[in-house]
Amino acid sequence: MNKEKTQGDAMGGVDELYREVILDHFKAPKNRGKIETPSNHADGVNPLCGDQITISANIDNGIIKDIKFEGHGCAISQSSASMMTAAIKGKSLGEAKSVTQAFKQMFGLEANDPSLSVELGDLESLEGVKKYPTRIKCAVLAWNTFLESLENNKK
Repeated sequence: MNKEKTQGDAMGGVDELYREVILDHFKAPKNRGKIETPSNHADGVNPLCGDQITISANIDNGIIKDIKFEGHGCAISQSSASMMTAAIKGKSLGEAKSVTQAFKQMFGLEANDPSLSVELGDLESLEGVKKYPTRIKCAVLAWNTFLESLENNKK
């Protein structure tokens, strides 16, 4: 067996693993639901494909005590929302913003900040989406909606 084929097979295995992580979050999403009296709330829509996300959160003393999402759309948008809520729940706003920045850097949507050292974990499974530029909006919809919820709370 040649070396190129072996490396290709290994990459295919990684792609398959990432696909499974995305499907797991789509089929059994974390933090799906609604917070009845949230401190922060925002609705997001991706008009290109019809994805819709509502983010509700309870933030107390700069800590995300609880965060949930509702909505519908493709596996990428819904999985990303599930992974986002799992990644930032319990974190400070500063930490959550750093994770958001690192996630968006992965798609080239934020300037690369070499001082930013954030482990993305399962979120890295969405990196392959950058091969499909129109799907990047699906992946970042929940993240942008979360940031909008922070802005809404300031108003």
